[in-house]
Amino acid sequence: MAGKIKTPPFSPAARIETGMLLRLLQQGESLGLPPSRPMPNIGPRCHELRVRDETHHWRIFYHLDPKEVVVLAIHDKTTPKTPTRVIEICQRRTKLYQLLP
Repeated sequence: MAGKIKTPPFSPAARIETGMLLRLLQQGESLGLPPSRPMPNIGPRCHELRVRDETHHWRIFYHLDPKEVVVLAIHDKTTPKTPTRVIEICQRRTKLYQLLP
């Protein structure tokens, strides 16, 4: 999980829902609960998308930049709290993104 973000094994319905939500974000829409919630513990303008699949609850962590949506991590939710390692990876990726010219 530390190197690349790979496409998770979404069902076709979850793949469509994820694409629609990401498209809304790209178009400047502001999403609130239930599909999205802020994640200030990752950083400013960081959020998680909540996508329910047939057998999984997926979390897609993203950073909203004025010009783009940056996907930081995709996680299969299995516990009530987001694992510390996922938060740390998202924090690191956010910092790396902000260093880009």
